[in-house]
Amino acid sequence: MLAIVIPYYKLTFFEATLQSLANQTNQRFKVYIGDDASPENPLALLENYKDKFDFQYHRFEENLGGISLVKQWERCIAMAGNEDWMMILGDDDVLENNCFAAFYENLNEIEALKINVIRFATKIINSISEPISKVHSHPKLENSIDFLMRKFKGGTRSSLSEYVFKKQIVDTIKFKDLPLAWASDTLGVVEFSENRNIYTINDALVSFRLSGKNITSQADSIEKNEAWFQFYDYLLTNYGKQYSQELVNMLFDRLEKVQLNNKKTPLRWVKLFWLYVHFFQYSRFLSLFVKIKKSIR
Repeated sequence: MLAIVIPYYKLTFFEATLQSLANQTNQRFKVYIGDDASPENPLALLENYKDKFDFQYHRFEENLGGISLVKQWERCIAMAGNEDWMMILGDDDVLENNCFAAFYENLNEIEALKINVIRFATKIINSISEPISKVHSHPKLENSIDFLMRKFKGGTRSSLSEYVFKKQIVDTIKFKDLPLAWASDTLGVVEFSENRNIYTINDALVSFRLSGKNITSQADSIEKNEAWFQFYDYLLTNYGKQYSQELVNMLFDRLEKVQLNNKKTPLRWVKLFWLYVHFFQYSRFLSLFVKIKKSIR
């Protein structure tokens, strides 16, 4: 069985999300809605869907998303029952009618391959549900290293709603609590896959909404900069020795860029210099030192 976990806060597009669940041609799923003490009460809207699919709603009295979005995810995940698989669906994203039918059609192969992470093809939509991107499809089977390489080269995109995870793996490994949960989903994909392939269902589509009201729509910030630094640092520290030199170089390039965009962070400089030593990147150290001198001048 499949658990659909919705960390709820915004009402604006929630009906479209609920309607996309009601439209599923395969109804073998249960929805768990965790209300993050939202000022926009969804109960009247949910009343319209009580006979259309199975759901459980709980309102949390304390807002956690403003402090830690990952902790809000975690308490919503804890609402789920004994389902084997789990999707964390944004309260403004929508699913094509055949998503769960396609999931179950491929499930025997997925389990035979011992897959932990599944994804659907995606497109980006705007606030009035118009598509503003091409359809992003993926290789049917792809390991996390190749996924990261494609993502860093601009060959793909990724958002949390398009993934289905083995629930036991999520419960065990857990999402890492990065600021704004920025890149926490991508890091989750890497870790939950456990060096196995990510399995893609390209004939079903999830639409990610770029509405102007979600975190993705917001401009770069100190919090996003810090999240990127923690993300690249975590990958290098924990997995860098397993990665190709090309991927290690990409990670260092990105780490240096975010550091130069926020130089007044002494502890981050210490971490960066430790990584240079750990990976014998002495020429990088000298090159960055020259860049800093030029910027000061």
